Amino acid sequence: MMMLMRAIDADARRAGCPVTLARAASTRWSSATFVGARHELTVEAPESPALDAWLDALPAAELPVRSQLVADLVVKGVTREAGVAMVAIEALTVGV
Repeated sequence: MMMLMRAIDADARRAGCPVTLARAASTRWSSATFVGARHELTVEAPESPALDAWLDALPAAELPVRSQLVADLVVKGVTREAGVAMVAIEALTVGV
């Protein structure tokens, strides 16, 4: 999970909107052909146009995670209060 968070953090910084991890959980996942994990992350960041652009692009981003492939990533929701955005992200990683 931490490698995924590092990849998300690096991608956000490149986009000009650093994020901070507020909550994280993961559970094992498998299919007939793949083994991996489902991740639920909540990150927070100051509201900005850069953040909005990053969130729009995040599901299609190439996030390098060693020995894993980010097979799916969804921004589940954004809550905004007092200039801070709390972003719920769900991701599926599989081993390669």
